[in-house]
Amino acid sequence: MATTIMILYVSKLNKIIHFPDFDKKIPGKLFPLPLLYVGNHISGLSSTSKLSLPMFTVLRKFTIPLTLLLEAIILGKQYSLNIVLSVLAIMLGAFIAAGSDLAFNLEGYIFVFLNDIFTAANGVYTKQKMDPKELGKYGVLFYNACFMIIPTVIISVSTGDFQKATEFSHWKNVLFIIQFLLSCLLGFLLMYSTVLCSYYNSALTTAVVGAIKNVSVAYIGMLVGGDYIFSLLNFIGLNICMAGGLRYSFLTMNSQLKSKQPMDEESIPLDMKS
Repeated sequence: MATTIMILYVSKLNKIIHFPDFDKKIPGKLFPLPLLYVGNHISGLSSTSKLSLPMFTVLRKFTIPLTLLLEAIILGKQYSLNIVLSVLAIMLGAFIAAGSDLAFNLEGYIFVFLNDIFTAANGVYTKQKMDPKELGKYGVLFYNACFMIIPTVIISVSTGDFQKATEFSHWKNVLFIIQFLLSCLLGFLLMYSTVLCSYYNSALTTAVVGAIKNVSVAYIGMLVGGDYIFSLLNFIGLNICMAGGLRYSFLTMNSQLKSKQPMDEESIPLDMKS
């Protein structure tokens, strides 16, 4: 969050990007994104520690139908039958894989489903609030981080995580510090690319792109993670999930080629706009 604030604020000062200055209307325009943002991260970290990596990957697919449903309710979007069938294929694979999970963990399943809900809601509301005439994509990123950095620090202090971090033994290790700062930068790039994907496409497309990324994660986790328990049904379910995700990507890419991308108004200098 601190990295996001610094990068965007310096870029704004140097007129590389533009987003509105703070005023009393900003919190109302942004709500409930900050709460969804933090809920998404906390539930995601909690569920990852409770489940095997491939199983976590499969259960995260429930984000996709939730996103489709929320986009229909909140944004009024409609999707073709082929796209709905692709989503159903992803769901079918997830049910098959989860139903044969040999390492069932109720607490892990609860956290990952909460994570699905937070992720879907966060994606849809981010898309809704990225109007260039309002906060824009840079404003959403900047003020999200500004509003939640202090509450997140308070939560980490109350849970003891902040103390564990300060007592970590490698803070004097130059190599570790370089890698840590790089991870902060990559975290910003991940958030920015996710917002950018939603800006030019849809929250549903962003959710499916994330699922396709998990193709490599799931299969590598089977070989490297050491916590995957193989079963035929589970393996079949994983493959159905991935096939549905690839089908959705193919359909969406075809439709995107036929339509024009929105103009990136926030990257246009103010003098050019006038």
